[in-house]
Amino acid sequence: MNSKMNSQLTKKQQKAICSQLGNVKLKLLYKASIHGFTGAAFHQHCDNKSPTLSVGYSTTGRVFGGYTRQPFSQSRQFVNDGQAFVFFFSGETLNKYPVTNASRAVKMVRDSGPNFGDTLILVYENTPKVYSNPGSFLAFLFRKSYNFTAEKMNDNDLNLTECEVYQVEERYENPWRTVTWTPEEKEELMEKIKSYKHLKSSSFNARVLLVGPIGAGKTSFFNSFKSVFRGYVTNQGMAGNLSDKSLTTQFWSFTVQLEPEGKPLPLVICDTMGLEADEGAGIHIDDIPNLINGHIPEGYQFNPSVPLKPEAQGFCKNPELKDKIHCVAYVLDASTISIMPQNMERKLKAIRKMVISSRVQQLVLLTKIDEACPLVKEDITNVYKSIYIKELASTRVGVPLSCVVPVKNYNEKVELDMNIDILFLSAIVQILRLLNDFFDEPRG
Repeated sequence: MNSKMNSQLTKKQQKAICSQLGNVKLKLLYKASIHGFTGAAFHQHCDNKSPTLSVGYSTTGRVFGGYTRQPFSQSRQFVNDGQAFVFFFSGETLNKYPVTNASRAVKMVRDSGPNFGDTLILVYENTPKVYSNPGSFLAFLFRKSYNFTAEKMNDNDLNLTECEVYQVEERYENPWRTVTWTPEEKEELMEKIKSYKHLKSSSFNARVLLVGPIGAGKTSFFNSFKSVFRGYVTNQGMAGNLSDKSLTTQFWSFTVQLEPEGKPLPLVICDTMGLEADEGAGIHIDDIPNLINGHIPEGYQFNPSVPLKPEAQGFCKNPELKDKIHCVAYVLDASTISIMPQNMERKLKAIRKMVISSRVQQLVLLTKIDEACPLVKEDITNVYKSIYIKELASTRVGVPLSCVVPVKNYNEKVELDMNIDILFLSAIVQILRLLNDFFDEPRG
C-alpha cells in the first residue's frame, strides 16, 4: 500500500475482495480526498493501469464500487471486459454483480472518475457524487451493463465522502512451469533444436503453420526465431499491419540458416494472412485445411472471400508428407485475449476442430505477455510465476495448459536478451516435442 495514503477499506474487506481475484494485493493509486474529486485527477493517477479496483464511500457509510481488467483512458468509448463486476459490502460481506453486457463493461470518460458501463459512475462530473442507473429484470432487453438495485448498492445516497482506486497486483507463488535462466540453458536448448531429427522427417524439414489474428505477432515470431540463432535482431519477414489489415497476404514458408550460406535448421515456419473477426476479411478459414493438407502453393495470394478450390489453377492435388503441415501454432496476443471479439473466438474454435480432424498437433504461442501483466513487464523471468498469465493460458484459449507457451517477440528491442531467448527457445523445443508426437502416429 502507498505509504503516503491510507486505505479506507478494512483488512477484512480487502481480504474479501482479494479472495475473488486470486493471489493478489492492492496498491492505492488514487484517493479523491487527497488528489481531488475530478476526472482530471483520477486520470492523472489511474490511466493505463490495470487491473484496477474502484471503491466509493457514501455519507451513510456504504462501501461499493467496481473491478475491471481494462486500463482506464479518456477515449470516450465503451470497453469490453467479460471479467468486470460491481460490488457493495454489507459490513464485511462482499456482494458481487458480474457484468451482464461485456461489450459495455467500462466507459472511458474525461470529466468523471471510474465509469462502469454508464451504470455506476464515481466522482460524477467532477463532483463528490455517484451516478447510479442500475438494471432490472429487463436488463438484458435494455442492454444494461450490470443488474443491481441502487438501494442495495449505495443506499440511494449519491454523496461521496471518499473515492479510492487500487491497482490489483499479483503475488508470486511457486512457478507453474520451471525454466532455468542461465547461458548454459540457452546453449543446451539451441543444441536440441539444431540436432532435431525424426526418422519419418529425416529427408525433409518439419513444417509449422502460424495462425492468428492480425497484429498478434506471427511474422515477428519467425523474425525472433532467426534472431536468436543469428545472434542479432533480424527482420526478414515483413511484420506489422496496415490500417488494421494484415501485412501478410500471401503464403510464405521460411527457413533459418545458422549462417548466410550455412545449413538450415530442421524447421520450416509457414506464415499466413492474419485472421479478422469480420466475415469476408482476413484469411478464409476454409483455406486452413488446404494449408494443412499441402494443397496451397508457395506465394499463393489469399482471397478473403473464397478459399482455393480443387479445380483452381495452382491447387496441389497430390501433396506428399513433406509438403503438408505437421504442427499448427496459434499466435495470440495475451494483452487482448480478454477482449477478443466473439466472432474471432468462433473462427478460432472452428479452426481448432479442423486441425483436430486432420490429426495435426497444435499449441498456442502467447505473445505480448509483458503488455498483459505488469509484473512480467518488470522482469520477463516472472512469466511462470504470473497467476494471470496462467489463467489466460488455461481458461481462454481452449487447449491444455501443457500446450500453451508464453513468448516475447523481438518487435521493439534492437539487441538480444538472454532471458527472452531462453523463453523463445523453450517454445521451439515444445514444438519439437509435438512434432515427435505427430510423426510417431501411424498414417496411411
